[in-house]
Amino acid sequence: MDTPIQQLDYTDQATKQMLENVRKRKKKFDDIKMWHYLSVYSTLFFAFIFTVYFYITFVKPFSFSFLAMLSAVLNDIVAVYLLAFTIVGFGAMNLLKQQKEKKEKEYQELRCEIVDRSKDLWKKEEEWKNRHIVFEIMKKQYDINLYHEKK
Repeated sequence: MDTPIQQLDYTDQATKQMLENVRKRKKKFDDIKMWHYLSVYSTLFFAFIFTVYFYITFVKPFSFSFLAMLSAVLNDIVAVYLLAFTIVGFGAMNLLKQQKEKKEKEYQELRCEIVDRSKDLWKKEEEWKNRHIVFEIMKKQYDINLYHEKK
């Protein structure tokens, strides 16, 4: 369990475990989000490089015949690799987007459950009055908003 969560006062062990789980899910979501953005930018980069290379190498010299252009493209290994990297990047981008949405959904569901069950998690009056301290720590340390259900 992470140190700031372990040192929280006004919470029992089960609540600390829920907070730790939401922290882990937030971290997984942030990691996959970073990989998704990296795949988007790398796909755009390879698509741009392929387009520029294709125009300079094939469109200008072979603009008179489509079949000559197609034959030249298929015989050029650099163009084939650039196209393959672009296609693989596009597939990875879509796969990572699906994983990102799944991780976000898991994270948001657990976060909303904590918000919904806050009266059950902080039963004692002293805990209820001081729960905002826990919420502030979660917001400052991990950027997890437990004040509201909305994103």
